[in-house]
Amino acid sequence: MQNMILLLFALFFSLGLYLILAQVFKVPTYKATKAVLGAVKKNKKAAKNSDAIITELAAKLAKILPMDDYKRRKLTATLKSAEIPMTAEQYAAEAMVKAGLVFLCAVPCLLAVPIIAPAFVIIGIAVYFNESTKADKKITARREEIEYELSRFVATITQELQASRDVLSMLETYQRSAGKALKNELAITVADMRTGNFEGALTRFETRVSSAQLSDVVRGLIGVLRGDDGVAFFRMLSHDMKQLELQRLKKLALERPPKIRKYSFMLLACMLLLFMGVMGYQILGTMSGREAYVL
Repeated sequence: MQNMILLLFALFFSLGLYLILAQVFKVPTYKATKAVLGAVKKNKKAAKNSDAIITELAAKLAKILPMDDYKRRKLTATLKSAEIPMTAEQYAAEAMVKAGLVFLCAVPCLLAVPIIAPAFVIIGIAVYFNESTKADKKITARREEIEYELSRFVATITQELQASRDVLSMLETYQRSAGKALKNELAITVADMRTGNFEGALTRFETRVSSAQLSDVVRGLIGVLRGDDGVAFFRMLSHDMKQLELQRLKKLALERPPKIRKYSFMLLACMLLLFMGVMGYQILGTMSGREAYVL
């Protein structure tokens, strides 16, 4: 029993230390590693792994999972915007399956080590909420990546307007040097503009990204299409964008210390847990020795 307690404490301490260091030093995740290995071994038939099992279980659950029309339409639009090739039912079912598998781990713990079982329940709840909000987080990350680049985008438009008023040419020119997220959106918008109405294509661009800052840019571009000068507007907008960028950088600088403190407290908690485990082991050993001495 004493060895079991010591082993469990050592195991959880090692796991906690690994998770903290992995977050701090950005250790590649299992999915990233698997993607690299898959690229190397793409000609070999992959074995059926845990992801495939989860997908299969989620597909079966999705067939019987009830979902109202409003939630289905909203979730479908979110998944489409996040570029996740799933139905609304399958997405919700996959989150339930992953959380359910974690909950199942609590069953053997109730028989062997009951004190650990609540931890699996908490982890299961966290897994469910993390998986349920995965699409929203992806959309938010993409929007923030685009907004981070808007300052340079607006400055480029301001310079281009002094020589030309060809909005399509401006977007094509900037697309070559744009970041990944904005480059993809500009590629869709340029293709849309070539096959349809310019204003409609820009409006759809604004709707896909759903950013208040981008809305100002799109409004200015539509004004240029309608004959407005646009130079003064984009100069003012460029100034505002630079101020927002400075505020964002200051916010990031202020967030760094709390994150470091959070990791320090997590490491301290793991060390205290290990210390308590060792002390408990020593106390149990001392008590066992006294009992043996008395007998």
